[in-house]
Amino acid sequence: MAALTIDEIREILPHRYPFLLVDRILELEAERIVGVKNVTVNEPCFIGHFPDFPVMPGVLIIEAMAQVAGVLVLKSIPDRHKKLVFLASVEDAKFRKPVRPGDQLVIEMVMIRRKSFVAKMAGTAKVDGVVVAEATVMCSLQDKESA
Repeated sequence: MAALTIDEIREILPHRYPFLLVDRILELEAERIVGVKNVTVNEPCFIGHFPDFPVMPGVLIIEAMAQVAGVLVLKSIPDRHKKLVFLASVEDAKFRKPVRPGDQLVIEMVMIRRKSFVAKMAGTAKVDGVVVAEATVMCSLQDKESA
Protein backbone atom coordinates (compact mmCIF):
# COMPACT_ATOMS: atom_id res chain seq x y z
CA MET A 1 0.00 0.00 0.00
CA ALA A 2 1.16 3.50 -0.78
CA ALA A 3 -0.27 6.99 -0.52
CA LEU A 4 0.00 9.78 -3.08
CA THR A 5 -0.07 13.48 -2.30
CA ILE A 6 -1.79 16.08 -4.45
CA ASP A 7 1.57 16.92 -6.04
CA GLU A 8 2.09 13.29 -7.05
CA ILE A 9 -1.49 13.08 -8.36
CA ARG A 10 -0.85 16.18 -10.50
CA GLU A 11 2.15 14.41 -12.03
CA ILE A 12 -0.15 11.54 -13.09
CA LEU A 13 -3.47 13.18 -14.05
CA PRO A 14 -3.67 16.05 -16.57
CA HIS A 15 -6.71 17.62 -14.83
CA ARG A 16 -6.39 21.01 -13.14
CA TYR A 17 -8.68 23.36 -11.18
CA PRO A 18 -11.62 23.41 -11.25
CA PHE A 19 -11.75 19.88 -12.62
CA LEU A 20 -9.14 17.98 -10.61
CA LEU A 21 -11.44 16.04 -8.27
CA VAL A 22 -8.91 13.91 -6.36
CA ASP A 23 -7.10 15.39 -3.36
CA ARG A 24 -5.20 12.35 -2.07
CA ILE A 25 -4.68 8.66 -2.69
CA LEU A 26 -4.82 6.68 0.55
CA GLU A 27 -4.18 3.18 -0.80
CA LEU A 28 -2.71 2.01 -4.08
CA GLU A 29 -2.41 -1.64 -5.01
CA ALA A 30 -2.09 -3.43 -8.36
CA GLU A 31 -5.87 -3.93 -8.76
CA ARG A 32 -7.36 -1.54 -6.17
CA ILE A 33 -7.14 2.12 -5.23
CA VAL A 34 -8.68 4.36 -2.55
CA GLY A 35 -8.79 8.11 -3.07
CA VAL A 36 -10.22 11.16 -1.33
CA LYS A 37 -12.14 14.18 -2.61
CA ASN A 38 -12.69 16.94 -0.06
CA VAL A 39 -15.91 18.74 -0.93
CA THR A 40 -15.77 22.48 -0.19
CA VAL A 41 -18.47 25.13 -0.45
CA ASN A 42 -16.35 27.39 -2.65
CA GLU A 43 -16.37 24.95 -5.59
CA PRO A 44 -17.90 26.46 -8.77
CA CYS A 45 -20.71 23.90 -9.07
CA PHE A 46 -22.33 25.10 -5.84
CA ILE A 47 -23.10 28.54 -7.28
CA GLY A 48 -26.00 27.03 -9.17
CA HIS A 49 -26.49 23.50 -7.74
CA PHE A 50 -28.26 24.60 -5.57
CA PRO A 51 -27.66 28.06 -4.05
CA ASP A 52 -29.87 27.51 -1.00
CA PHE A 53 -29.01 23.83 -0.51
CA PRO A 54 -25.64 23.02 -2.14
CA VAL A 55 -25.39 19.44 -3.41
CA MET A 56 -22.50 17.96 -5.40
CA PRO A 57 -23.83 16.94 -8.84
CA GLY A 58 -23.88 13.19 -9.44
CA VAL A 59 -21.90 13.59 -12.65
CA LEU A 60 -19.06 15.15 -10.66
CA ILE A 61 -19.12 12.26 -8.20
CA ILE A 62 -18.81 9.87 -11.16
CA GLU A 63 -16.01 12.02 -12.58
CA ALA A 64 -14.16 11.87 -9.23
CA MET A 65 -14.55 8.08 -9.27
CA ALA A 66 -13.23 7.95 -12.85
CA GLN A 67 -10.26 10.15 -11.94
CA VAL A 68 -9.34 7.85 -9.05
CA ALA A 69 -9.59 4.93 -11.50
CA GLY A 70 -7.43 6.90 -13.94
CA VAL A 71 -4.68 7.26 -11.34
CA LEU A 72 -4.58 3.46 -10.99
CA VAL A 73 -4.45 2.95 -14.76
CA LEU A 74 -1.83 5.64 -15.44
CA LYS A 75 0.37 4.90 -12.42
CA SER A 76 1.46 1.57 -13.92
CA ILE A 77 2.38 3.00 -17.35
CA PRO A 78 6.01 4.16 -17.75
CA ASP A 79 5.25 6.66 -20.57
CA ARG A 80 2.07 8.01 -18.94
CA HIS A 81 3.00 11.63 -19.80
CA LYS A 82 2.28 10.68 -23.44
CA LYS A 83 -1.15 9.18 -22.65
CA LEU A 84 -4.65 10.34 -21.76
CA VAL A 85 -7.35 8.32 -20.05
CA PHE A 86 -10.87 8.98 -21.31
CA LEU A 87 -14.10 7.92 -19.65
CA ALA A 88 -15.64 5.48 -22.14
CA SER A 89 -18.74 4.27 -20.31
CA VAL A 90 -20.63 4.34 -17.03
CA GLU A 91 -22.79 1.41 -15.94
CA ASP A 92 -25.04 0.78 -12.96
CA ALA A 93 -24.61 4.25 -11.47
CA LYS A 94 -26.59 4.73 -8.30
CA PHE A 95 -26.77 7.75 -6.03
CA ARG A 96 -27.82 6.90 -2.49
CA LYS A 97 -27.44 10.17 -0.55
CA PRO A 98 -26.65 13.81 -1.35
CA VAL A 99 -23.04 14.93 -1.01
CA ARG A 100 -22.75 18.35 0.63
CA PRO A 101 -19.98 20.86 1.28
CA GLY A 102 -17.86 19.71 4.20
CA ASP A 103 -18.18 16.06 3.23
CA GLN A 104 -15.16 13.95 2.41
CA LEU A 105 -15.71 11.44 -0.37
CA VAL A 106 -13.68 8.28 0.08
CA ILE A 107 -13.63 6.53 -3.27
CA GLU A 108 -12.64 2.89 -3.70
CA MET A 109 -12.20 1.49 -7.20
CA VAL A 110 -11.42 -2.16 -8.00
CA MET A 111 -10.20 -3.45 -11.36
CA ILE A 112 -12.64 -5.83 -13.05
CA ARG A 113 -10.85 -6.26 -16.36
CA ARG A 114 -7.88 -4.68 -18.04
CA LYS A 115 -6.56 -4.92 -21.56
CA SER A 116 -3.81 -2.90 -23.19
CA PHE A 117 -5.96 0.18 -23.87
CA VAL A 118 -9.15 -0.39 -21.86
CA ALA A 119 -9.82 -0.80 -18.15
CA LYS A 120 -13.14 -1.57 -16.46
CA MET A 121 -13.46 -0.78 -12.76
CA ALA A 122 -16.23 -0.93 -10.18
CA GLY A 123 -16.37 1.29 -7.16
CA THR A 124 -18.11 3.12 -4.39
CA ALA A 125 -17.99 6.62 -2.97
CA LYS A 126 -18.57 6.89 0.77
CA VAL A 127 -19.07 9.72 3.24
CA ASP A 128 -18.43 8.81 6.89
CA GLY A 129 -18.42 5.12 5.92
CA VAL A 130 -21.85 5.28 4.25
CA VAL A 131 -22.13 4.56 0.51
CA VAL A 132 -23.40 7.67 -1.28
CA ALA A 133 -22.73 6.51 -4.85
CA GLU A 134 -21.61 3.46 -6.80
CA ALA A 135 -20.81 2.80 -10.43
CA THR A 136 -18.83 0.75 -12.90
CA VAL A 137 -16.67 2.81 -15.25
CA MET A 138 -14.72 1.93 -18.35
CA CYS A 139 -11.67 3.99 -19.26
CA SER A 140 -9.93 4.14 -22.62
CA LEU A 141 -6.21 4.86 -22.84
CA GLN A 142 -5.07 6.87 -25.88
CA ASP A 143 -1.92 8.59 -27.09
CA LYS A 144 -2.09 12.37 -26.61
CA GLU A 145 -1.09 12.95 -30.23
CA SER A 146 -4.00 10.93 -31.64
CA ALA A 147 -6.65 12.05 -29.15
